[in-house]
Amino acid sequence: MAIEKEFPMTQAGKEKLEQELEQLKTVKRKEVVERIKIARSFGDLSENSEYDSAKEEQAFVEGRITTLENMIRNAKIISEAELSRDTVSLGSSVTFIELPDGEEETYSIVGSAEADPFEGKISNDSPIAKSLLGRKIGEEVSVSTPGGEMNVRIISIK
Repeated sequence: MAIEKEFPMTQAGKEKLEQELEQLKTVKRKEVVERIKIARSFGDLSENSEYDSAKEEQAFVEGRITTLENMIRNAKIISEAELSRDTVSLGSSVTFIELPDGEEETYSIVGSAEADPFEGKISNDSPIAKSLLGRKIGEEVSVSTPGGEMNVRIISIK
């Protein structure tokens, strides 16, 4: 039996995935079945783009349900009590300034399951997070980004 991958996440992140799963199972799945039923009524399935589209959506929904179930089953909840306030770790919120211009940025380092860069949540697998993990307040760190190297100084860890 293969070893299942753990998905580190906060309790809030797990709850968000559970809500998405419930929505897919109770609402979206039924909508797709109804679309398929309507598309079948249009006749010849071999030339029915509505039917093909509905079947593709059904495959996507079922795949997402399977993915979410796996992530929830293998969730490893990050406890607030376990977080270090001295060292950047999974679950930390890190504020740093870019050097030399001093632009301040704050990111929460989360598991890949709940990463959302637009909300300031970056995956622990991202280049920025990998550079920051294990570092302390005041340390200067070189971070690899798609735009090149960036030097930062950590100013707070929460």
